Amino acid sequence: MTETIINLDTLNPIEFFGVNNRKLDILRKKFPLLKILSRGTQLKLSGAPEQVESAKEKIDLIVQYMERNGDLSDNYFEQILGGDDAETIDNFVDKNPNDILVFGPNGKTVRARTANQKRMVQAADSNDIVFAIGPAGTGKTYTAVAIAVRALKNKLVKKIILTRPAVEAGESLGFLPGDLKEKIDPYLRPLYDALDDMIPADKLGYYMSTRTIEIAPLAYMRGRTLDHAFIILDEAQNSNDLQLKMFLTRIGANAKAIITGDPTQVDLPKNQRSGLDKAIRILQNINGIAHIELDEEDVVRHRLVKAIIKAYDKEYHREMQS
Repeated sequence: MTETIINLDTLNPIEFFGVNNRKLDILRKKFPLLKILSRGTQLKLSGAPEQVESAKEKIDLIVQYMERNGDLSDNYFEQILGGDDAETIDNFVDKNPNDILVFGPNGKTVRARTANQKRMVQAADSNDIVFAIGPAGTGKTYTAVAIAVRALKNKLVKKIILTRPAVEAGESLGFLPGDLKEKIDPYLRPLYDALDDMIPADKLGYYMSTRTIEIAPLAYMRGRTLDHAFIILDEAQNSNDLQLKMFLTRIGANAKAIITGDPTQVDLPKNQRSGLDKAIRILQNINGIAHIELDEEDVVRHRLVKAIIKAYDKEYHREMQS
């Protein structure tokens, strides 16, 4: 028999142990031969030496992951504890602790926080066009903007172009106050919010004034050739066939593009079909175009968002089958 004490001082105990000790229960089920006690920010393991060592290795990996990323879902927690194959562990190991996408204002660091977000970064590094598909809250837009800002700071591109279809989600543009720009800006606000997290206000203002960073509705892309640029089409499910084809054919020399979207949240009029599913299907075998799927395990918002996404996803598939 041997015992060891693991200090969790750097973590929020509730996040590590889970609500109502859900994660602690998972840990005990994965290592039933160990006696596992929690007290404050300490975890005590008692049992056979090889069992204690195995559990400690997995817990150390969880601690490292949570120190980097903050939260860890129950599913990922269980994957780390039960993943003995190299590929599973590799998804969670921080091979380069300094692999930060962007240093934001006030020392804030921005990095991919989940396994699928990391795959998204890797896909963007090795492909010129990436489709990142997944529900709300999975970090598609935020990660895409971080990748683009990194490329600009590293002088891999000369400008960033962020675009969205200005589609009315149950509300009419005509009733919003102000001129055309003031009417459209609310649709583009999530892109501004992401940039605010990554670039100091004065520098962002300079980039915007010089059009080094440009945010515009999708319709404004028509007729342009976008060279030496990182282009992001956000909310692509709200573009039809012709719009998506138009966007994809704007991409010029030394340019990269990320297309994000959620096929379950289409706001187009009933007489129009989203072009996103078709684009993914017909372009999937082209070299240089990657397709990344994000899911509820990548949600980094409130914990209830995951449950909400699961419920809506279940209903969406039920409706598709009926």
